[in-house]
Amino acid sequence: QVQLVESGGGLVQPGGSLRLSCAASGRIFSINAMGWYRQPPGKERELVASITSGSSPNYADSVKGRFTISRDNAKNTVYLQMNSLKPEDTAVYYCNAGGLRIRSWSVGYDYWGQGTQVNVSS
Repeated sequence: QVQLVESGGGLVQPGGSLRLSCAASGRIFSINAMGWYRQPPGKERELVASITSGSSPNYADSVKGRFTISRDNAKNTVYLQMNSLKPEDTAVYYCNAGGLRIRSWSVGYDYWGQGTQVNVSS
């Protein structure tokens, strides 16, 4: 059974910082891209940032220069360092593990975390 557990959300003032973590556990052979998505209140889920197994990052335009994604392949963990936070960053943040295989011959599937709330408010 594979699980993704996020942590690090909370309430922060505009201009502040938070660091999100997401650890994948269970039987895991490999993971392709890992990423962070968010769903603001009343809006659809959107990609925030993703990172390949070779650590090549990709960012949404709205977070470029403010957020940094990184991963530790040995720990099957992905991080999102969020700086200069704005009220419009308020959302539930979800971790995604793409193309996760539990064995070398398995088909890869996408897995999602349960989400962590980030509130940016004064």
